[in-house]
Amino acid sequence: MERYLQPTAFFDYDQPQLKTWIESQLEGVPDEPVEQIKALYLAVRDSVSYNPYVFQTDANTFSASYALESGETYCIPKAVLLGAAARSIGVPSRLGLADVRNHLSSPKLIEWLRSDIFRMHGFIELYLNGKWVKATPAFNRQLCELMKVEPLEFDGIHDSVFQEFTEDGQAHMEYVNDHGVFDDLPHAFIVEGVRAAYGHLFQQDNEPAISEQSLEQDINGP
Repeated sequence: MERYLQPTAFFDYDQPQLKTWIESQLEGVPDEPVEQIKALYLAVRDSVSYNPYVFQTDANTFSASYALESGETYCIPKAVLLGAAARSIGVPSRLGLADVRNHLSSPKLIEWLRSDIFRMHGFIELYLNGKWVKATPAFNRQLCELMKVEPLEFDGIHDSVFQEFTEDGQAHMEYVNDHGVFDDLPHAFIVEGVRAAYGHLFQQDNEPAISEQSLEQDINGP
């Protein structure tokens, strides 16, 4: 279990700015692991905006501290940020990866990816009350409201992995392939998986063509 508590280059909770942020999120929160994790979950979910267009292959961009500093990123770094915060308070964490189908993806995003399958969707598993539970802090409240889905909650007891249906009962998301869980972020595995799925997004230098677009712009228009 010790390996799920260690700081790494990705789960870098030993970085001063990240330590300060974690401490600020826990001010006034009872000194109890589930309550602290619930507070950290909401902080990660809503203070860092979800934006799949900012994907880069640079390893630094997958770290918890980078996610916090950038203020917007996608599911994997947000999961790592929550996992790093959990480790900092003594709660073991490990990264989960899966492929998902999002039935309500914006047309522009599907056109950009040329697929409705999101390869390497990230979530975090946390060891609480003697068992592993899944948490997915990817989609911030503002984005969920725009997409007309309830923000995904996490009670620290039950798995929280997706909004299966929208407010009006339409199918929203389903998991189609499980890549397993990892005690540290498998950078090369993720990059190769994304490149294999969306090779058209990569330039001749094998770096992705970064877009300034955001999912919120997709929904609202320019």
